Amino acid sequence: MSKTILFQGDSITDAGRGREDDLQANLQLGTGYAQMSAAYLLEKHVEQNLQIFNRGISGNRVVDLYARWKKDCLNIRPDVLSILIGVNDTGHERGSQNGVEVERYERVYRELLAWTKETLPNIRFILCEPFILDSSGWEEKWVTDVHKRGAVVKKLATEFNAPLVPFQLTFNEVLGIAEASYWAPDGVHPSLAGHQLMAEKWIEAYETI
Repeated sequence: MSKTILFQGDSITDAGRGREDDLQANLQLGTGYAQMSAAYLLEKHVEQNLQIFNRGISGNRVVDLYARWKKDCLNIRPDVLSILIGVNDTGHERGSQNGVEVERYERVYRELLAWTKETLPNIRFILCEPFILDSSGWEEKWVTDVHKRGAVVKKLATEFNAPLVPFQLTFNEVLGIAEASYWAPDGVHPSLAGHQLMAEKWIEAYETI
């Protein structure tokens, strides 16, 4: 019996993935942590006959996920769903006053999870903490806003019995090894090393379920 894994999110998950509507599993997963995680799992867990999809879209906010959720999530019918979303909910407000306030972010995110659980009762979630590194040049209020979204995701992980991938904490811990720009040149989009670090932490979460 095969197991289906779906990665959802914004540009960090997208990472240049393929765009064909009929894109098959395990193909064109991008160049980021989703692809790196998939490569590891496909090699280590041959017996699971994994079918892995990436439906991240650059620029997405949580409301954008909601708008495409049936097509890009429920219709795929994943057994495991990974979500990383939040930095654009802050960033779009900072850049074009089209963000999603923290309280609405929480409500919509919770509704996504509840809708998914109602449709796919046996699904397991992996929730990823949104993050921002100090090299971003963002004002402190926007950095704080991203951190608030991380707190929301931690709460939802507890509420939905899901492992949390602590990306913010993970990046904070390696800043003593190399400067922030080594891990994410603009403070948001990871470098190759940053994506590998994310993949390692994501795999740790997957192995707990």
